[in-house]
Amino acid sequence: MEDQTVTDPEAGQAAAAELERQAIALGEENLVVRARLLGANMLRRTGDLAGAARQLPDIERWAVEHGDRCLQARTYVAWANVERLFGDTAKFLEYSLSAVELLDDTATPHMQIWYRCTLADALADNGYMDSARPRFQQVEALARELRQWEQLLMVLNNWACSEQEAGDLPQARAVAHRMQEYSTAHGLDLNPGMLDTIGAIQIEHGEYAEAEQVMLECIARFQAGELDHSGQLAEYQLNLARAQHGLGALDRAQVSLDAARELCVEGDLHTLLVRVHQEQAELHAARGDYAAAFAAQKVVFATNEDLQARQQLAEALNRHAMFETAEAREAARQFREQARRDPLTGLRNRRYVDEKLPALLAADPDLSLAIFDIDHFKRINDTLGHDGGDQVLAEVARLLDTHLAAAAATGFAARLGGEEFLLVLPLTPVAAATAKFDTIRRAISEHDWHDTTKGLHITVSVGVAGANETTPRSQTATLAAADRNLYAAKQAGRNRVVTGTEPEPRHRAYRDHAAP
Repeated sequence: MEDQTVTDPEAGQAAAAELERQAIALGEENLVVRARLLGANMLRRTGDLAGAARQLPDIERWAVEHGDRCLQARTYVAWANVERLFGDTAKFLEYSLSAVELLDDTATPHMQIWYRCTLADALADNGYMDSARPRFQQVEALARELRQWEQLLMVLNNWACSEQEAGDLPQARAVAHRMQEYSTAHGLDLNPGMLDTIGAIQIEHGEYAEAEQVMLECIARFQAGELDHSGQLAEYQLNLARAQHGLGALDRAQVSLDAARELCVEGDLHTLLVRVHQEQAELHAARGDYAAAFAAQKVVFATNEDLQARQQLAEALNRHAMFETAEAREAARQFREQARRDPLTGLRNRRYVDEKLPALLAADPDLSLAIFDIDHFKRINDTLGHDGGDQVLAEVARLLDTHLAAAAATGFAARLGGEEFLLVLPLTPVAAATAKFDTIRRAISEHDWHDTTKGLHITVSVGVAGANETTPRSQTATLAAADRNLYAAKQAGRNRVVTGTEPEPRHRAYRDHAAP
């Protein structure tokens, strides 16, 4: 059950309860906790997010106390999915990262593939498609290597959906095409959800006749007993109506749209109902009935406002339920304290640096580190806005992480805060490290930034320091030396690497971070 997609969550909940009963009878505490996690996942699947969230803190605490990395990873993925449904994409990303960090040889092939796919989904949901895409590529390659063909189809389906939502229709189409090719090559049927993805992409490309046939197949297979997630039939009917609208078959489109509306009302599918009303307005306009179209558009606005109010109330009630006990509040606080990743970039954060760097410096006299600072970052924010600035930060972080991995088998990259990043290279004397850091600096300067910055050139200044250059050999002294060299790089014209400057008698150890 842990490594399967359960199509009937209510039956799955009953099965999890029976497994827990048997585990208690056997006296196997590990199996009891695993069964409870299955039950929590089934609660989430049935829509009881608060019920699921209440169970997760105790499960996570048990896994940590007993050093069960596999169970920890499963718990964090469950928590990630709860946060995604709450609408908290930042926490969705945070928990997904934590789960992937815990993967080791005890993880099943399902976990190795699906948890990495969940991280890619989280990056995409947070708007970092440039970071999500390489993750999806890695997961596709891993699924091929492990010959997990059914999971590969699910990964490609999620990837195609993410590309479509990000607006990259050619990429979405290419990924969906690979999904179809793998399906044919390995004799696997695409499930209705995957066919729906293909139909939606066809609609966006104006292939309405093809999309209509795909959506009719989705609906036929659903009605033949191929169970899928709740609400999917309404989604299929809506996409069928959109395809028929595109064909000009307005009467058929209206029938399909009426079916979608009825399903939305029956199932309280308020989010989908907004889209149904929007399509209704467009159908009225296609008939030339602009008064009816205007009236339908007013319904769209009213329904959307009602949806937002419902979502806010549901989130407030669910959050209250999550933290209604002192134990849950304490567990949440402990988890936040344990978080060691920067949610924007996915790199290590300052807390991780403060915990790990002192011991590394004490044990390794050949350790070198560098502070990378994005040049003229205020101008970047002023020109591109803060969202654009965040995209630059995320892309610089990706380049740093990628090129650091290519430069050395060990070491790590971290975001210190703002536009400052730290790269650490163990067992690398300063001269060799400086050459590697300069290669990374050039890679950032020569990167094609056009799509991200609309032509604004991005460079970094770098200050390098070695563990054996400071007395005492401490984090404070070594970072101060790197920061002094970074200041010198800025003063010398930026976009360069500096090492080996000597502190002036009255020179402050750390530069003024407000300086240009």
